[in-house]
Amino acid sequence: MKLRRSSLRVFLGFLLLSFVPSSMARFVVEKNSLTVTSPDKIKGTYDSAIGNFGIPQYGGSMAGNVVYPKDNQKGCKEFDEFGLSFKSKPGALPTILLLDRGDCFFALKVWNAQKAGASAVLVADDIEEALITMDTPEEDGSSAKYIENITIPSALIEKRFGETLKKAISGGDMVNVNLDWREAVPHPDDRVEYELWTNSNDECGVKCDMLMDFLKDFKGAAQILEKGGYTQFTPHYITWYCPQAFTLSKQCKSQCINHGRYCAPDPEQDFSSGYDGKDVVIENLRQLCVFKVANETKKPWVWWDYVTDFQIRCPMKEKKYNKECADAVIKSLGLDNKKIEKCMGNPDDDSENPVLKEEQDAQVGKGTRGDVTILPTLVVNNRQYRGKLEKGAVLKAICSGFEETTEPAVCLSTDMETNECLDNNGGCWRDKAANITACKDTFRGRVCECPLVDGVQFKGDGYTTCQASGPGGCKINNGGCWHEARNGHAFSACWDDGAVKCQCPPGFRGDGVKTCTDIDECKEKRACQCPECSCKNTWGGYDCSCSGDLLYIKDHDTCISKTASQGRSAWAAFWVILIGLAVAAGGAYLVYKYRIRQYMDSEIRAIMAQYMPLDSQAEVPNHVNDERA
Repeated sequence: MKLRRSSLRVFLGFLLLSFVPSSMARFVVEKNSLTVTSPDKIKGTYDSAIGNFGIPQYGGSMAGNVVYPKDNQKGCKEFDEFGLSFKSKPGALPTILLLDRGDCFFALKVWNAQKAGASAVLVADDIEEALITMDTPEEDGSSAKYIENITIPSALIEKRFGETLKKAISGGDMVNVNLDWREAVPHPDDRVEYELWTNSNDECGVKCDMLMDFLKDFKGAAQILEKGGYTQFTPHYITWYCPQAFTLSKQCKSQCINHGRYCAPDPEQDFSSGYDGKDVVIENLRQLCVFKVANETKKPWVWWDYVTDFQIRCPMKEKKYNKECADAVIKSLGLDNKKIEKCMGNPDDDSENPVLKEEQDAQVGKGTRGDVTILPTLVVNNRQYRGKLEKGAVLKAICSGFEETTEPAVCLSTDMETNECLDNNGGCWRDKAANITACKDTFRGRVCECPLVDGVQFKGDGYTTCQASGPGGCKINNGGCWHEARNGHAFSACWDDGAVKCQCPPGFRGDGVKTCTDIDECKEKRACQCPECSCKNTWGGYDCSCSGDLLYIKDHDTCISKTASQGRSAWAAFWVILIGLAVAAGGAYLVYKYRIRQYMDSEIRAIMAQYMPLDSQAEVPNHVNDERA
């Protein structure tokens, strides 16, 4: 077994060397802008290389205070062992921790910093060299868990710049920097083009598991973007060719198709058992052809259905990773299997496969995009994505590729929020009583904009003031005015005549905002002034009553006899009835007269028609004087 694994490593080494001709190889480090805003003596903009783990804030930026720890300066141990915490206090800038390179994995440094409360990490290089991409280590069980949980961004900076930052900090200066990812992904127009370099192998360890989970989680968002015409997605698959000297070897034959032209490593890294590398190449080819056939039918998003269904229904662990299972998935999706097989060609042919040849050519970097050497790799608008392969992070990177104000609705969903509003309301205006805030989370960061609530638009700067404007302002927290209810009666000081104003209602006195005090109308002699009246003050009003059998008339502020009132009411009812009867009789007479007249007219016309023709009747012919031959 040792010999077998040794020969496998040698063979894989040759495969890696045979990826592309060395003269063409070009790896591009994806960068974000780092600007020092203070102190003045080191102000300026510097390059930093985005780490290939964590979640870079694509489309946004982060301002923070740089801290260089007194102990554990390489960050290889947990900071709580040294009693250090970098969690920002409320209202303070986030902490960006500066660490030295060396002694442990980049990802472990960032993980320890995150647990200690840091918001981002800068790793200073320990040698003078061009910037490189900080990648995750070859994952084992111990490292996989913390790598998956890293959520803060990180970047590598040059040694000289790192020394400059350390010197300023040791000199007592407050070093503030701004990390900017807004230009990390080009955003020229209202459509984003992105591609994913993936693999159908589901037995390559934690990284493959992470890829498979991403495909399932991201499928819904990807299909929404593609169906809406917002994006153009293209899947790709990395292949290698077998060196000429090995094309007839057992290893090459088991790992390659088309006589060594297209190869993939053995899934189990064991030539004697399980699946071979050529099985992976064939399935990769099938998935490419699924995309091509689906694209021809104007439904390219069906590729996401196929790859997710295949990994669920045809896993290697259950020995279902084969053509029969793939055909069943293809049939269930209604794809034309004959076209797919024609696209795949014959893997035993000693000739180029045009589909896989195109993939090998695409692996070579063009323009601003470097060679694809890391699997999986996401490319957005021809820039390689760096960071955790996770739905929210990737969607944020894709959304940052849209020209501003052209982002689709999926980019403005809660999945994309930066949650900056959770900390001190993002520094924006807020009405605690009504639970209304001007802080709005977006994938580009928080913005302070006066909100629209229940059809009522608030206006103001969004930071210190927002006031309800237009009709309906009193519906929102009573327009910020005084209001109170007692004993089933409610009063409000809010007046809405196009512009909300606070003014105490009749019967109250006050500023209309915080207080409105009941006025004692009886004491101030504002009501019940007639001699027979007695006044009783109530909250927000008053009650007047009359002595004896008198009845109070509020409109005239007077008392009258109930008997007189009843007599007048009886006479009023009598006259109403009488007038009603008269009107009814007159109406009946008019109807009767009209009907009689109609009847008489019809009778006269009938009599007249018997003796002379009417205009409406044809003349009756007379034959008395006819001459006959």
